[in-house]
Amino acid sequence: MGKRHFSGLEVSLMVLFALVLVVAVAMVVLLATGEPGTMKEEGERVDCFPDAGASQQKCLERACCWSPLNETNVPWCFFSKNHGYSENVCFAADIEAKLTRMDAPSLFGADIKELTFYAEMQTENRLRFKITDANQARFEVPHEHVQSLSDTPNGPLKYRLELIQKPFGLKVWRTTSPEKLLFDTTFGPLVFADQYLQLSAKLPSHNIYGLGEHVHQTFRHDTKWKTWPIFTRDAFPNGGTHNLYGHYPYFTCLEDTSGQSFGVFLMNSNAMEVTIQPAPAVTFRTIGGVLDFYILVGETPEAVVDEFTKLIGRPFIPPYWSLGFQLSRWDYGSLEEVKKVVERNRQADLPYDVQYTDIDYMENKKIFTYDMDKFAELPQFADYMHDKGQKYIVILDPAVSTGQRINGPYDSLERGHAAKVWVTEPDGVTPLLGEVWPGETVFPDYTNQACIDWWVDEISRFHKEVKHDALWIDMNEVANFIKGGIKGCADNKLNYPPFTPCILDDLMYSKTLCMDAKHKWGDHYDVHSLYGYSMVLATDKASKAVFGTSRSMVFTRSSFPGVGKYSGHWLGDNGANWNDIKWAIPGMLEFNLFGIPYIGADICGFFDNSTEELCTRWMQVGAFYPFSRNHNAQGYADQDPVAYGIDSLVVTTSRHYLNIRYTLLPYLYTLFYKAHVNGETVVRPVMHEFYSDIETWAVHKQFMWGAHLLITPVLDPGVELVEAYIPDAIWYNFETGVKITDRKATINMHLPADKIGLHLRGGGILPVQRPNVTTTYSRLHPMGLIIALDDNKAASGELFWDDGDSRDTVSSGVYIHYQFSVANDVLSMQVAHNEYTDPNNLKFEKITVMGVNTAPALVRVSDGNTVITLNVSQINHDSSTQVLHLENLELDLGKDYTVNWESKISVNIDCYPEGDENQAKCEARGCIWEVRETIFSIQPCHFQIVCTLYTESEYFAVTFAIFDPYNARYEVPIHLDLPATPETDETKREYRVQINNQPFGIQVIRKESNEMIWDSAVPGFTFSDQLLQISTILPSDYVYGFGETEHPTYKHDLNYQKYGLFAKDQPPGYKLNSYGVHPFYMGLEKSKSAHGVLLYLCLGWTHQTRPMIGRPVLPAYWSLGFQLCRYGYASDTEIADLYRDMKAAQIPYDVQYADIDYMERQMDFTLDQVNFKELPALVDQMRAEGMRFIFILDPAIAGNETKGSYPAFDTGIEKDIFIKWPAEFSSDIVWGKVWPDYPNVTVDNSLDWDTQVELFRAFAAFPDFFKNSTAEWWGEQIKDFYNNIMKFDGLWIDMNEPASFVHGTVGENCLGNEDLENPPYMPPLESKLRGLKHKTLCMNSEQILASGTHVKHYDVHNLYGWSHTKPTYDALLSTTGKRGVVVTRSTYPSSGRWAGHWLGDNYSAWDQLLKSIIGMCLVVLGKISITGADICGFFNTAENEMCLRWMQLGAFYPFSRNHNTINMPRQDPVAWGPEFAAMSRDVLNIRYTLLPYLYTLMYEAHVHGNTVVRPLLHEFVTDEKTWDIDRQFLWGPALLITPALDPGVTVVRGYVPNERWYDYHTGEAVGVQGQFVDMDTPLTKINLHVRAGHILPWQKPENNTHYR
Repeated sequence: MGKRHFSGLEVSLMVLFALVLVVAVAMVVLLATGEPGTMKEEGERVDCFPDAGASQQKCLERACCWSPLNETNVPWCFFSKNHGYSENVCFAADIEAKLTRMDAPSLFGADIKELTFYAEMQTENRLRFKITDANQARFEVPHEHVQSLSDTPNGPLKYRLELIQKPFGLKVWRTTSPEKLLFDTTFGPLVFADQYLQLSAKLPSHNIYGLGEHVHQTFRHDTKWKTWPIFTRDAFPNGGTHNLYGHYPYFTCLEDTSGQSFGVFLMNSNAMEVTIQPAPAVTFRTIGGVLDFYILVGETPEAVVDEFTKLIGRPFIPPYWSLGFQLSRWDYGSLEEVKKVVERNRQADLPYDVQYTDIDYMENKKIFTYDMDKFAELPQFADYMHDKGQKYIVILDPAVSTGQRINGPYDSLERGHAAKVWVTEPDGVTPLLGEVWPGETVFPDYTNQACIDWWVDEISRFHKEVKHDALWIDMNEVANFIKGGIKGCADNKLNYPPFTPCILDDLMYSKTLCMDAKHKWGDHYDVHSLYGYSMVLATDKASKAVFGTSRSMVFTRSSFPGVGKYSGHWLGDNGANWNDIKWAIPGMLEFNLFGIPYIGADICGFFDNSTEELCTRWMQVGAFYPFSRNHNAQGYADQDPVAYGIDSLVVTTSRHYLNIRYTLLPYLYTLFYKAHVNGETVVRPVMHEFYSDIETWAVHKQFMWGAHLLITPVLDPGVELVEAYIPDAIWYNFETGVKITDRKATINMHLPADKIGLHLRGGGILPVQRPNVTTTYSRLHPMGLIIALDDNKAASGELFWDDGDSRDTVSSGVYIHYQFSVANDVLSMQVAHNEYTDPNNLKFEKITVMGVNTAPALVRVSDGNTVITLNVSQINHDSSTQVLHLENLELDLGKDYTVNWESKISVNIDCYPEGDENQAKCEARGCIWEVRETIFSIQPCHFQIVCTLYTESEYFAVTFAIFDPYNARYEVPIHLDLPATPETDETKREYRVQINNQPFGIQVIRKESNEMIWDSAVPGFTFSDQLLQISTILPSDYVYGFGETEHPTYKHDLNYQKYGLFAKDQPPGYKLNSYGVHPFYMGLEKSKSAHGVLLYLCLGWTHQTRPMIGRPVLPAYWSLGFQLCRYGYASDTEIADLYRDMKAAQIPYDVQYADIDYMERQMDFTLDQVNFKELPALVDQMRAEGMRFIFILDPAIAGNETKGSYPAFDTGIEKDIFIKWPAEFSSDIVWGKVWPDYPNVTVDNSLDWDTQVELFRAFAAFPDFFKNSTAEWWGEQIKDFYNNIMKFDGLWIDMNEPASFVHGTVGENCLGNEDLENPPYMPPLESKLRGLKHKTLCMNSEQILASGTHVKHYDVHNLYGWSHTKPTYDALLSTTGKRGVVVTRSTYPSSGRWAGHWLGDNYSAWDQLLKSIIGMCLVVLGKISITGADICGFFNTAENEMCLRWMQLGAFYPFSRNHNTINMPRQDPVAWGPEFAAMSRDVLNIRYTLLPYLYTLMYEAHVHGNTVVRPLLHEFVTDEKTWDIDRQFLWGPALLITPALDPGVTVVRGYVPNERWYDYHTGEAVGVQGQFVDMDTPLTKINLHVRAGHILPWQKPENNTHYR
């Protein structure tokens, strides 16, 4: 009967029916589970069709979601929420749960219905959870080191496990505050079938490192849908995504800039694949075993490696000789050729320790044999190598030939047969036959104890025949040249599983054994990837049997986690090409994560011929592989260095960099010790050291040795400029010692053909040894130290030293362990452990110190009993490189030492400070004339002395005065709070004072540290009538203070700077003397103590300004609110409108000012009745609503008014309060001109300034505030204004330097001694050529002190503002009856008792933001707590972004006022629009929230003398990094403020001091301490951090403090 043919309609109906059926099945599943399918973002899809052939129909049959895209690597078929398991029963005590599979179609069949979930909190940092069949045992990895723990964690867990019931999932949280989700498996369903297990997890970041073994072209994974197979395979590492030799289902994830990281390890040896996707997330798919996960939580990436190696086993310490350079190739052809290679490289004096022979040494490639023709003398070859201090290593493959030897039976094979040591066919009896190098082979089953015994015996036998020093095991993936076996492989579920991961060739038994082959541990399906691991365990036993107490070594091609405990690894059969030289670096970095630090790649490439350029560059970088071996393949040209010619660049550069390697071997060996003991990496990613810098996260063309050596190779042809990243630290060129200027920057590093980039990180001490051509000879040579000083001139390091060969020296204690440190120019060499005596009587002979600015005066070496001073020939300081070499030392290895280099300072004290010097003038004064070409500003005419600094300090107070015993001289009339009687008991003093006679000087020494903190015993002391000079040597470079003048940094530049101090109406500018005078500095000492020096009286010195100059005033609470002002309000209406707009914008705001605009013709104590007539009423209204008002008052009083019309002047004349000439010259007032105008004039503002002053400014008289009568008069005027004209709450006093618009007096004719107006020596003042009278009064003017003493203005000029302040403060209190606040422009030490200070008439420019922080920090040194700068700038037009950033910064000024000048646009917050106003409101709300804390700080300043605004060094003085920081500041001890100070920035670099800190905005812990970090700073944010351990009082903010 013929076949029936369906019609087209019938076919269409059948297709339609099939589609409906599929949809129906899917709907049934959805209804059964009760969960709707959900669509996901592309990056969050979990693949439901990892196998081939996905279609919509097949996808729906699996009850998954189908959504095609235009990208094929993104899953089109993906899981819904309807798959997975549900949790039925949870046993909380054991953290065990029973899971039941939810009803859903199967992906690959044989799904397991019931599972057991079990979790162990193994340690504080390690969580294990396992998911397996609840009813039937499954294969689990029989790891020799990883075990379940019986002990409970010793401390609080750093993680929390959360279980989700349906669908079952788990979340692992880091227990920070707030918690951080690390590993979230609710991201995708759990799938657990017999041969398909899947688990997905969402991760917190894209910074994923690890998984292997593959070629990863970058160290950080690409998360754009990459799938990596894991299944050991003999394959070429050619850059594809295929599986290679090792099996590493492990990765590390760096969470963020805190450095906090975690590792994820799946203990499973079955074939698998891992998908990384953009969510970011990972999916593990394995085809057997169990899901046995370990989550390892660490504070840093290095801490995660520590945790992982604790779990799988710490790395072994390789024998010292194995760190030498090594040569190998496949197929030398004969032993004679091997010796030629050895000899030619010896003749080139190339450092070279190890020679290999590959399988060509064997008889027909049979293991445990040698070719008795071409390698006849092989048994003697090891002795030949040993004679020159070198070693010999042989290769062993696992596969054993089934053929006979040339001259008889193959005994190794026969003994193997007898012991039944082979991997078998599925019957468990018949050896499985394959084919490898010798032809047909059998394969040892290293999981069989009989095989292990056979292997140990065979190696022992072979070693007796052919002596060798270590074993290289290869082809152990296990490799097979035919698929599965000679008989082929059966068609079953092991050889053809329902799902095959994306392994090479997509065939399980390709190039290996059949999966159903049998081992003692189980089916080859399960243990394939453990073959190399089991071979390593067996070979290690053989090594111990053969080499006994000698350490020897094994290194392997195939590996599994834990192999590093016994073996090293190389990166396999690479090629001689520029890609493979690049890709070796990520490979080495990954194996350090995997716990195998003894790692390297075949230098110059295994396959293909290497060009001379490639081999040159590869030898350079290979000199810094931990395992440094040049190896190539059969049929290619020789590539040992001398093969290119003994005078070739390959040889010269190889010799050079191998000598550096050998010099550094003590450091490298110590790194392996630290890996063995602490689990540290040896080759280290830059990211591990600088994780807070996001630029390091993807660095993969540079690497580090430990923490301190940065290697930057050339990895491309024809290149001499390499793009290199320089992390944020001090770095020194290793070869020159020169400190490079770049940091935290990508640079183009010049590396010509003979150079590689080597840089030492400041802060490291590297032990070194004089190199030789082998490690045997090197170890006979003296040792040394290379010290690279960091920013704090400190460093540390260590040395591990043993005999380099014996086993278990760490556990037996037979070693030396040194701890090295440098601080305060003292090197400490402390032996932490010493139970080894080196037979070579080694000594440290040379110490090199990089970063020593000046040559030391002397160097002392102490062993604790005797002190030796080095002679000059032993001290070599290179001033151009700033490198110090201490040579020809004899410091015994194993003893403690301290080495102290004491800085030599050449003190050039200016002998011609007035300038205009020449040689004749200089020598006429008896001084030294010396002109030097230097980058520094050396004074050519100087006194000179060379002296030595000593060391360290603490709190004390001492005062001394130098005076004329025969003639009374003016002394500062300010009371100091000094003890009534000095301390006469020297034992109670914390200092001692000594007088030096030649030259005269006073020396103050801190007893505790013996550090000289004041030493004026230097030439140049001068005491003449108008020039007094004293100099001191400083104990450190860290000096702060001197004002008032603008400084670009808080810490002074000591490169011969001069600062003029003389009060003047001068807007801030670099080195321009401004409003106040503060002859005070604070100095830090090397001991991290501090002292202060205040010049006082005639010539005096004192320390400890608090409480000496008085405590700062406690201001009214409202004065801590935000304040608004401008010079140039046109009328009271403008102020009223501003007040209305600020209220409408709800911007916190407490104080409104009026500048001189409110006055009639700018005269004190008057009111402009035209433009400001309604101001009193407005003030009353505002005060009734909780606001406060402050008015300005200048000291100068108009003198051209009609008698009786201006009471202030009239009563001043009556009380004789104005400054006059001395009686011998005139009885007249010393007239000046300031702001007041003549009566009845119209000012023409189009005229130049001097003409306006001449034509329109009235004569002005200056009150002498020293007189008691002046203080009374001033108080009366203030009270009269308050009672009769207008109320106020505080006073702002300005122009009190005193400022005048004419020079000296009207007409500029100063009476009296011209030397007072233009003294013989003029300090470096602004307009010094115009004399001291410039913009102020004549210096001959007379003032009268409260005591009645007549003094010249020359002496008290700098005190005018100070004398003005207290009468103003007293008048405010008397008038208002309330505390209020006074703000003054001119200050002197102790002004802070009564007033605050703003930083004057600044400019609207970005640089002023930083300078305001520096200015505030300088002001608080003078004990003025209420301080700040004019927010957004006084002069010039403000710019929106700058003003916004300034509002954020200014919100944390103690005195927070926005103020600008006339004829400039408004810059108050509401002037910029709603967005600006909102951002201002937000930051001011933070200020107002924290006002209780700020007010408390003001109280503590008032009572205890604490600072309010605080430089970081005040809190963290022991952390020398803080000594230079001026872009951040603190409120008290607990609030760290990190503003944005530059245009266009969205990230600021800030320092996190060495304590725990929390983000004020989020409450999250920062996670790093003692580090600079990048902080996100969008326009809406200023970075604020709260210090742990402190409680900050706060209050809900309101629109002003009245409503608090």
